[in-house]
Amino acid sequence: MRTDGRKNNEIRKAEIIPGYIMHPAGSVLISMGNTKVICTASVEEKTASHLKGTGQGWVTAEYSMLPGSTATRKQRERKKVDGRSQEIQRLIGRALRSVVDMNAMGERSVWIDCDVIQADGGTRTASITGAYVALVLAFRKLKEDGVLDEIPVKGYISAISVGIIDGEIRLDLPYEEDSRAEVDMNIVMNDRGEYVEIQGTAENGTFDAGQLSSLLEYAGKGCRELIALQKEVLENC
Repeated sequence: MRTDGRKNNEIRKAEIIPGYIMHPAGSVLISMGNTKVICTASVEEKTASHLKGTGQGWVTAEYSMLPGSTATRKQRERKKVDGRSQEIQRLIGRALRSVVDMNAMGERSVWIDCDVIQADGGTRTASITGAYVALVLAFRKLKEDGVLDEIPVKGYISAISVGIIDGEIRLDLPYEEDSRAEVDMNIVMNDRGEYVEIQGTAENGTFDAGQLSSLLEYAGKGCRELIALQKEVLENC
């Protein structure tokens, strides 16, 4: 048993609250255990500059951790986004674009903002899972307003962390486990069981093919459970 009582292949208690912010076209508060992220989707009636004139739209993301989200105050990113945040927001954008039909969007952009209000591991994966729901809600509003004929989404996308701690494979790592993991991975998958991104490294030691296979198996289970939650939320709002 882990310190929070979970089995090694169990995700933390997950909750997605839609419509959490009133102004954006789509918004949610996602909680994964003690990690909490506000994800919003805002529509802009112009596409990215490199797509102007192509008829295609664009989905992009920004990510930040608020000053009170960690045990010691995190300084605001006022002038320049730090390397970690930049890498994470690119990951979020890539993940979401993998399930969006850019041609069906028209020449408009959806800006995804993921703001971590409380961090306890897995902030990037929670951001992807929550941002997907916010994005679909934004597209749903565009359809309801007559701007789009159909919601330009080709499937579901979710993400989860997995790692090896004390020689054991564990799913959905809180900070206490993530900070001392021998192997740490973040997996992004769609509802067809296909991988969109695999980020993994041996922090302390190595891992073999058998362990990699088990890590991916655990991650697949977690992503499927999160997609089931996404479907439930979207069907009931």
